[in-house]
Amino acid sequence: MSKTTLISETLASKPVLAGLTADEIGNDHMYTGIETPLRKDAFLKSDADKIEAISYHFREIMETLGLDLSDESLCGTPDRVAKMYVEEIFSGLNPENKPKIALFENKYQYRQMLVEKDITLFSNCEHHFVPIYGKAHVAYISSGKVIGLSKLNRIVRYFAQRPQVQERLTEQIARELQTILETDDVAVLIDAHHMCVSSRGIKDTASSTVTSFYGGKFQKDSTRSEFLTYLNIK
Repeated sequence: MSKTTLISETLASKPVLAGLTADEIGNDHMYTGIETPLRKDAFLKSDADKIEAISYHFREIMETLGLDLSDESLCGTPDRVAKMYVEEIFSGLNPENKPKIALFENKYQYRQMLVEKDITLFSNCEHHFVPIYGKAHVAYISSGKVIGLSKLNRIVRYFAQRPQVQERLTEQIARELQTILETDDVAVLIDAHHMCVSSRGIKDTASSTVTSFYGGKFQKDSTRSEFLTYLNIK
């Protein structure tokens, strides 16, 4: 199957993209669903096999760019990039890396809002494979169970460590927290910078992108305003 045929079939499989070519989509922002697009055979290869394959192909990219891989500064780059992709910045693709979460009884009977703000966020844009970085803020109101604070950070990191679209990332974090905590009363706000905007294309280094999710009680103006007040956001 040729590359052109594969792209055409992929576009045709999504109604919102039907009739568009890859060039027409170009740099436009696309968000096709809450689930990260993964093939059914995504985990048939071991991590070691993936690292070997990525290293080979990245070496081809570097050589195509005209880089001299016999140089001692560059010779190890394909392996380093491959390991970084699989073991670090895209490790959230593998469900085996999903953080193990334990819930605890709300023995203190704390029924107010719990906010974990300024969670450092690093991800990568799935359109150009360049960094997204910023802060995530999450909150929930206990329905009788509570979660360890560090687990909130780990959930954010797990879903961030994959090629992402910020809208999807926001939804994935929120839906996961709703499921774990067995409550709709969850809020997520992400304020992030996209290197695909600042380092290429329009090259705007000042702007940031804000996305939010408000579930359950957070859909009420008073509850949402309280959350935003903690973040010093009007």
